[in-house]
Amino acid sequence: MQHTQKGSKLTEVFLEVFKLNGLLVTTGDQLIKDLGVTSARWKVLGALSYNESTMTVPDIARAMGQTRQAIQRLVNEMMDDELLETLDNPKHRRAKLIRLTHKGQETFRKVMEKQIPWVNAMAQEIKEEDLNSVAATLKLLNDYLS
Repeated sequence: MQHTQKGSKLTEVFLEVFKLNGLLVTTGDQLIKDLGVTSARWKVLGALSYNESTMTVPDIARAMGQTRQAIQRLVNEMMDDELLETLDNPKHRRAKLIRLTHKGQETFRKVMEKQIPWVNAMAQEIKEEDLNSVAATLKLLNDYLS
């Protein structure tokens, strides 16, 4: 059995995405190391910051494409560091709602102070139509796989 031409190209895309993910984690960790957070924690802070309501651990896991167990571990650590807090969930007795504390909001603000100039500089090197195409394709693939 062989890949079709498009299947082969999509496999190439996946390999580049895997590599990009690794580079983003490494670069992100370096970018924010002085703030005492990692890229993994940054993703949790971002998921909660960009969502208009509180989220449960499974909600965060789905938004990030991660396992519930991995997110639960991060949430527990981040609660110990007072970045997150829980609230009672009126829809579910055991699945607590998670939200940023003031310290978590401030940490995310500081992270974004570093991310914005970094990403803006990188974006200058890429045509807007290419960014639109990549974003649309990645969304299509994410929708297909979720």
